[in-house]
Amino acid sequence: MFKTFDPIKNKTLRVIDNEGKIIAAKWMPELTDEQILKAYKDMLFARQADLMTVNYQRQGRIYTYPPNYGQEAVSGAVAQVMRDDDWLVPAFRELGAYLAKGATLQEMFMYFMGYEDGSIFKNAKNFAPISVPIASQLVHAAGIGYEIKYKKKDQVVYTFVGDGGTSEGEFHEALNFAAVWDAPVVFIIQNNQYGISTPVSVQTKSQNLAVKAIAYGMKGIKVDGNDFFAMTKAVQEASEHAKSGKGPVLIEAVTYRKGAHTTSDDPTKYRTKEEEQEWDKTDPLNRFKKYLVEKKLWSDKEEKKILPEYKKEIDRHFVAAENYGEYPLDDVFKFLYTDKPDNLKSQQVEHERYLKWKEGK
Repeated sequence: MFKTFDPIKNKTLRVIDNEGKIIAAKWMPELTDEQILKAYKDMLFARQADLMTVNYQRQGRIYTYPPNYGQEAVSGAVAQVMRDDDWLVPAFRELGAYLAKGATLQEMFMYFMGYEDGSIFKNAKNFAPISVPIASQLVHAAGIGYEIKYKKKDQVVYTFVGDGGTSEGEFHEALNFAAVWDAPVVFIIQNNQYGISTPVSVQTKSQNLAVKAIAYGMKGIKVDGNDFFAMTKAVQEASEHAKSGKGPVLIEAVTYRKGAHTTSDDPTKYRTKEEEQEWDKTDPLNRFKKYLVEKKLWSDKEEKKILPEYKKEIDRHFVAAENYGEYPLDDVFKFLYTDKPDNLKSQQVEHERYLKWKEGK
């Protein structure tokens, strides 16, 4: 597969078209109808949770949030392949993968409400904290991959970055290190066309992002990131390659961020309605649904029935997060160092004085 879709040829792995029709049966991943249907339901749930979270934020009930809207197939594919012992080293726009790893929606909501407890992920094994600094998590993923290789463990590391992150030094350092040591890391670029407001055309002069793998002597592949089946096949192949000791793989998932970069962003300032409408034709859930309906595995009636159930479940988690309790002031200061240094102690005292003054006022 990597030879057929050599990034230098600038070919894109695609299995279904925008109407959900199979156009490359050769690359269809081996999945049962039950697995396929569950994947769609999970992606649908993640989208509903994402849309509702934006609404909660607009109501002033949660802080700044980065929408996943339009990118669900990327996380959905990783969810199909990722095992319990594998590592997930995320960025901040992979909600479906977080839930598949064992994180709860309540924990997700708490994270974006500012609670330190929102990063504990009690039931999520081998799940690194969400990383907001761009590309820094890739170095962590490479290091974890090195440890796996050194101790001969049967594990794979899945890590994500956006197209903008490919311009960061950590991106190149991580790929180089992982390739040199044949670390079992699957690097996934979510190329959603914009690094905040910077288009890919300004981000790089490379003909694609997957081609960057070649300089480091590792496999790379460009995939239709809105095609669940193509993404799943790519992740499957990349995982087998990495597990067999042949080294890391770089996947460029070509997708589109249908929402804002974060809830503090206004995408109308830098992209057109015409562009958004063109990308709407490739919507990952719409394509997936058309496939399922054609195969008689799903229907509009079933979807209308299940969406209210999803909304109720999502709201239940959100209310639980809202009622979690007052944020402990000490949590702001105690997690940076094992022993709290004097400058942090003085900052805490100063802040406590401010709160007392504010309360008295």
